Parts: sequence; structure tokens; C-alpha cells
Amino acid sequence: MAMTADQIRRAAEQLHRAEQTRIQIRQLSQDHADITIADAYAIQKAWIGIKVAEGRVIKGHKIGLTSKAMQSALNIDEPDSGILFDDMFFADGGLVPSDRFIATRVEAELAFIMKHRLTGPDCTMFDVLNATDFVVPALEILDTRIERVDPTTKATRKIFDTIADNAANAGIVLGGRPIRPLDADLRWIGALCFKNGQLEETGLAAGVLNHPATSVAWLANKIAPHGLALEPGQVVLAGSFIRPIETRKGDTIQADYGPYGSVSCYFA
Repeated sequence: MAMTADQIRRAAEQLHRAEQTRIQIRQLSQDHADITIADAYAIQKAWIGIKVAEGRVIKGHKIGLTSKAMQSALNIDEPDSGILFDDMFFADGGLVPSDRFIATRVEAELAFIMKHRLTGPDCTMFDVLNATDFVVPALEILDTRIERVDPTTKATRKIFDTIADNAANAGIVLGGRPIRPLDADLRWIGALCFKNGQLEETGLAAGVLNHPATSVAWLANKIAPHGLALEPGQVVLAGSFIRPIETRKGDTIQADYGPYGSVSCYFA
């Protein structure tokens, strides 16, 4: 790790303050040229610790950057992950308070609701399917506490910035029809995503590492060396299969999953 423990703690505090004040901070990759992936996850962990100390409850995980296109754009060869907290869940068809966030975007995903404890290493998609209670349509609300483009250098965010920023996670909406994991070929579940009634994006869940359960297996293996596992009842967002849709106050987002129902939210 290139950053000191004090630098990691300060970066976590900066991110926490940015979320509370809704004022973005400079890219950490600009301030710490030698930052590593390990540093970024250490910052994320420190920020999670701050939230837990304030009373937030961990409810699950999110996986991001699961498509080849996004990985190529950031010059990486694996996804990233973040933590879901209790205050990130919004009701299907409900209101999302826009003034709580900075610059929201929305993605369509499948969420896995765990039935059994799932731990790596050597976890496979079959282990995931066996350990999953339900799969449900979901919207993920993204936000960024870090500037997307540096105003001075014009540099765009790096993977280090995204990971440290809890993988850009801000909210989740679960909806539609719960699916038993073997009752459908999850690869072929798709969504038509509308903003204010206009079709914006479409995609198939196969865009997530060819099968969304493979993404969940990756996460179980990734966190195993840290003594962590996916726990019963936790929600795991497997990764988006559309490009993020920019949203602002007054927007309604709906994802139509066909026979598996729809999920929506309104940015109030």
C-alpha cells in the first residue's frame, strides 16, 4: 500500500463530509499519484467504519464494473464492490429525495437475496444459485462524492476513486416479481428502461460476466481472504447491464422486466 494509515483515514473523512455536505472532493488519484487498489479498498473500509459507528447497518453488497466495456474504459480486468446500508433502500414506486444526493444516475440490475451463508475461496455460480433465496429486479442509484472530471487537469476519475467512493453507490430500489434462481435462465432476463416515459436504455443480464451469478461468486471469493462472507438475508446487487441514466429532480425512472414485473422511482 502506497498511502499511510493517516492518509487513508483522512480520505475516508473527506468522503464522509462530501456526502453530508453534498460538495464533491478532488479526485483522490490526483492527490495521491501512487494510490493502489488496496489503498482504495482500505479507504472504503475506513468510511464504512465511520458509518457503522454512527449507527448505520450493513444490509448487503453491490458489484460494479461487470461489463467488458466498462472494464476496458477503466483499464481493469475485474469488477469492483461496495457496501449497501439500511438507509439506501427506497420503496418501489416511491420517492427518492434528490436533495440528499449530488449527481444521481440509475442502473438496472438483478439483486440476489441470500438464503444461506456463502463464502470463498473457490465459490462458483452453482454455489451462488444454491445459496440464493430469490432474485429480484432492481434499480441502483449511483452518486459520486468525488469529481468526475478534475477542473484543472481535465483528468477523469480512475478506478481508485470509484472504489474508495463505495463503488459510487447511493441507493437501491427492489421491485417486480421475485424469482427462484433456477426458475429462469437469468442470462436472458432483460429490462426496458424509461426516463419520464421515454425509452433510454435496454439490456440483458448476460452482460454481467455472461451470468449474474458469476458476479456474485466473484464477490464471495474476493472478500473471503478478509474473513468475510455473504450472509443470509443480505442483498447483493450483481451489476448493471445498461449504461447509467443521468437523473435530476422531477425525473421518473421505470425499468420494465417483462414477465418479471417492473421497478420504478421518482426523484422528488
